[in-house]
Amino acid sequence: MKFNSYLKNLLKLSFPIVLGQIGSVLMGITDMIMLGHIGKSEVAAAGVANQVYFLFMVFGLGTMAVVTPLVASSKSAGKERDCGEILRTGIELGFILSIFLTVVLILISENFYIFQQPEEVTIIAKKYLRIIAVSNIPLFLFVALKQFSDGLSLTKPSMYITIGAVIINIFFNWVFIYGHLTFPAMGAFGAGLATLLSRMLMALALVIYIFRNQLYKGFLPNLVSTFNTRPVIVKILKMGIPSGLQMFMEIAAFTSTSIFVGWLGTEYLAAHQIVLGISALTYTLATGLSVAGSIKIATAFGVGRKDEIIIWSKYTLLTIFIIMSMFGIFLYIFKESIIYLFINENNVVLMAMPILVIAAVFQVFDGLQVAGVSMLRSVEDVNIPTAVTIICYLCIGLPCSYIFAFNLDLGLTGIWLGMLVGILLSTIFLNVRFYILLNQKKNNTYDPILLKTLEVI
Repeated sequence: MKFNSYLKNLLKLSFPIVLGQIGSVLMGITDMIMLGHIGKSEVAAAGVANQVYFLFMVFGLGTMAVVTPLVASSKSAGKERDCGEILRTGIELGFILSIFLTVVLILISENFYIFQQPEEVTIIAKKYLRIIAVSNIPLFLFVALKQFSDGLSLTKPSMYITIGAVIINIFFNWVFIYGHLTFPAMGAFGAGLATLLSRMLMALALVIYIFRNQLYKGFLPNLVSTFNTRPVIVKILKMGIPSGLQMFMEIAAFTSTSIFVGWLGTEYLAAHQIVLGISALTYTLATGLSVAGSIKIATAFGVGRKDEIIIWSKYTLLTIFIIMSMFGIFLYIFKESIIYLFINENNVVLMAMPILVIAAVFQVFDGLQVAGVSMLRSVEDVNIPTAVTIICYLCIGLPCSYIFAFNLDLGLTGIWLGMLVGILLSTIFLNVRFYILLNQKKNNTYDPILLKTLEVI
């Protein structure tokens, strides 16, 4: 099979995933744009509250992310019963995680002052964080079902539902943020309420679709049968917790940078959050492609085909590099116009422009890094990637951000340059590890035991 054939196959599988993930990010982007018409304090507050929210949410999402490759691997091995058991266990685990994280985030919202943000930002952020914390409960139900469906290579249902939810979210934002249809204007809290209602509808729609569609029928009877879920829970947690920690550490670094930026002032924080939002939108392209690649790799892993693992990993990386580079060039050329979509305050736009240039470079390496993580997860290697993330982000990138920003007086630009150092090192180490692991085999068959026993690169 030539590159064009692999590329077509990869894009076909990834397209619904990308659109679905873009839809999820667009909820936050539209919140930022619509709040930007109120003022910089609303944008800054929603931005920093979302950073804190994502810090904890991604731990749960990272833990749940292993459902997709586990389902894909079980399906390729002809184990339909295992797919159903993974789904049921994923739903149970998602509910427990969502309750735990909701409680943690509400407690944080009540003590938001510890982040030492400007007073007007803190007041707004507390209310916003409290309401979006509750949205974790329907979100994690949706995620468990989505991961299951993606693992079966049925990626379109969640895409359509997510896009529909974005449209609904925009309408709810219009009603609750600005105060229409007899509702009072609620500002950032209204945006959070819109997110909660949209996620409830997302979860309900996917539940109805999956349980009424014949394509899933062969996998669903196990949901109501009696079986011991403990072995599946242990397997998901054994793989998922390191993955969740890996994502937690990455977002922890970015959350810390947002706190650093808050020390510089509200305008700097608004500029920072706008660029983060733009980067998150383009980042979903790499994430979607890496998930599609991980499904193909996990499928090959399930039947021990190392040659296919090499091919799919190579073309996944190449595709991500090309696409992220193209978007990086686009961001550089149209940086000013893009930022003005979010806010009309000239000082904020001038602050955001130079760091958007850094973000254009940053996202290329970030895309390759997320591909490395997904590929390693597909072959059930999760512990070393977590250690790599901790070292590169928290031990190298974050200190560099602080030193560049405050000791070298580079300000906001220094914070982004420091994180660029961390992401570059993470990208190199994760992808090198993946290809070293692939060489630990004999007779062209992939040995999963080696992955579990090999502890160092």
